[in-house]
Amino acid sequence: MEKQPTVVFHNVGQVYFPQSRVECHYSLTSDHRWSSSDWIGIFEVGCTSRKQYHTYTWALVPEGYTECTSVNCCALFHASYLPRPSAVEYQFIYVDKMGKVCARSRPFTFRAPKPLEELETLKEERDEEDGEEEDLLLVITKAQLLQSQLDESLKKQADIHLALDVAKEEAEKQKEDSREARVAWELEREAMKQEISELRANMKHNCEILKKIEGNHKNVKYSQENLTSELSKLMVEKDESEQRIQELEEDIKVLNDREKEENSELERLKERVKKMSSQMKHDEEKRKCLQREYEVALVELRGLQDRLEASEHVAENLRRELRELGIRQGHTNTELHQARLQVAQLTLQLSEENLVLREERANWTLEREAYKHAAETDAKKLQDLSCEVRRKEEWLQEERMEREKIEVELGRERDCTRVLQSDSKRELQELKAGLRAAQKEREEQQAEKQDLLIYILQLEQRLEVETESKEEVPTSLSPGSSSEDEENVSSASSRSILSPLFLSTPLERPHRAETPAAETPVSDTQHLLPLSLCSEVVGSPMW
Repeated sequence: MEKQPTVVFHNVGQVYFPQSRVECHYSLTSDHRWSSSDWIGIFEVGCTSRKQYHTYTWALVPEGYTECTSVNCCALFHASYLPRPSAVEYQFIYVDKMGKVCARSRPFTFRAPKPLEELETLKEERDEEDGEEEDLLLVITKAQLLQSQLDESLKKQADIHLALDVAKEEAEKQKEDSREARVAWELEREAMKQEISELRANMKHNCEILKKIEGNHKNVKYSQENLTSELSKLMVEKDESEQRIQELEEDIKVLNDREKEENSELERLKERVKKMSSQMKHDEEKRKCLQREYEVALVELRGLQDRLEASEHVAENLRRELRELGIRQGHTNTELHQARLQVAQLTLQLSEENLVLREERANWTLEREAYKHAAETDAKKLQDLSCEVRRKEEWLQEERMEREKIEVELGRERDCTRVLQSDSKRELQELKAGLRAAQKEREEQQAEKQDLLIYILQLEQRLEVETESKEEVPTSLSPGSSSEDEENVSSASSRSILSPLFLSTPLERPHRAETPAAETPVSDTQHLLPLSLCSEVVGSPMW
């Protein structure tokens, strides 16, 4: 079985006129792999080589063609390249990029047109009363037939012109709408840029505020370290407690001032945080408004795309009508060559209008591509803006998390400072109580020292009195007894010095000293002290 051809020729005439262009209609099946190097040539029937073509043209396909799909196409051969009229038979041959012959058309010839006086027979159907149809044969001149066809073609051409004018007006309206939409979009883009710059400035300001907060936090840590060092010094240096207590009181005042300042700063920070949260809410509302505007712009773009598709659909319909007119004109050209000679001006006008239509069609395609490109760029810009908005939202969320962490750390540090302050206050209270006890002990010691001094003075007076009395004692006493008395006195004095009664009850001695010297017994001499020992007792600490 023979394979079915992948290319099929349609509406191939038996006779073509060399003075007019020839249209070759063909269709590509789904099995054909089209390439831009495929071509169609006019060959003589029976040729044996692909190089024996008389003329050729490239095999074109309509726009939007996809592979492995069937489509109808048309190729044009201009009159200047066609063969002269003769009895030689020709045919169309489709050759692919590999040089393989894909299809051949039926043979046809090129000859001069016949005179206009030839008659034509037309069939006219007529309905009878019985319901049976009857065919009538009408014989008219070919000129009348061509004239009627010419009138119909002119009417159709006028309708096409009207449709083209309407399409032009719609295209201009669409251009104006697109320009207005573009101007509005540019205004919105500038507004969005301004809002983005404002958001960046706000974020920089927030970053500066956070840096200031960190600096304050470091200052608070430094002050806490100073407090700990001062507290350790206070614990070590107990001897100089009075001066240090004053320094601590001054430090406490400074700390209270700092606490007040920190509380004021914390309140300010809270107010700033509230302002930042309000700004964030305002920014989120702006972002929602931008998203809504973005959705509105997308809807407008979709409407423009729908309009473009409608205009393309209208243009395709116009192209189809033009193709049909071209086909009909080609059929009429085979029979109206001499009529064209009479209506040359009309054909020239038609060719000029066709050129104008092609130019307008090309301009329309260029404008459509430009609009598509502009719409794609706008969509890309909108995507970039949405990505930037998302990045800013993520950055804002991260900053929120960092701010919350900082607030938590500040709360912890505040708790720690409070605990340290409470501990320091407790220690200060304990130190104050110890200092008060020490002051009481010192006062008691000073009182004891004063009593001792008074007692020592009294003893010195007694010693002076006793020395005077000894000098007045008669010499009848024996030296042995005197020596024994002196030994007893010295032993008694040493015992009194070493006895715990002297150390424990020094305050009772002045009361005993008030008794007269004559009434005191000999045992009272045991409490007398030498001046050297009294000086040592006064200089030595009593605790």
